[in-house]
Amino acid sequence: MTDETATFAASATRATPIESLPDALADGAALRAALAGRTPVLFLDYDGTLTPICDRPKDAILSPEGREAVRALAAKLPVAVVSGRDRADVEAMVGLPDLIYAGSHGFDIRIPGQGEIALDGLGDHVTLLDQVAVMLHEGLDPIKGTLIERKKFSIAAHYRMVADDDYPAFRACLDRVKALDGVKEKTGKKIFEFQPDIDWDKGKAVLRLRTVLDLDGEDKVPMFFGDDVTDEDAFKVLPSVGGIGIVVAGPEEDGTGRLTHAHFRVTNPEAVYRLLEVMVD
Repeated sequence: MTDETATFAASATRATPIESLPDALADGAALRAALAGRTPVLFLDYDGTLTPICDRPKDAILSPEGREAVRALAAKLPVAVVSGRDRADVEAMVGLPDLIYAGSHGFDIRIPGQGEIALDGLGDHVTLLDQVAVMLHEGLDPIKGTLIERKKFSIAAHYRMVADDDYPAFRACLDRVKALDGVKEKTGKKIFEFQPDIDWDKGKAVLRLRTVLDLDGEDKVPMFFGDDVTDEDAFKVLPSVGGIGIVVAGPEEDGTGRLTHAHFRVTNPEAVYRLLEVMVD
């Protein structure tokens, strides 16, 4: 890492308010300076980053404009989609089979031509998640507006459509699940997710992919685009490898006190598409 990139990386070792970040589109000179002539390696979240957040996950459809922006970029640079969705689900939603996909917050990784990457220590998680599913359905099915999403490596409980008066009962059920041995809880935008309690997340998946793909040289710069709390796991590790984090956050996030380890921001998925198009050019 050069002195310049080391100085830049250090700028995000501490969380800062989102509103203090430069806009990656408006301040292209700052972004070019951060790249420092290195080749970008792109890691893209899906929900909230490539598509707007929807009440129901199935409605978060990637637009033709977004798909073309990702396709054009992947023709020139390495691109991976790192999502909280099941890998098979996000692969189908993106519809570009030649990309690298990491689903379930990095638990489930597939590289074209290489197949799936096995994670040490994952073990048999099915019985545990079955138990979580039973407890969630018993506690949440009576609450109007809840949505339970079973995935291969986790179970999500959505509460975007839950009335405020019902939230205490919703949270009480989750607290009972959280007390189970071997379970960890992840939070996001109107969602809580339960996973096997293994030391793995989006940040570790990014570092693993850099190594497996032989993209960890000093001439390469990992860039992660994400919008949610779980994406901070990736933003936090980027400074250690000279990477760049770009958080997707609109004006409604300003003044909320939300902190981030990202270096730049863009306002919405459409701005992500424009930035990807700029990078292609």
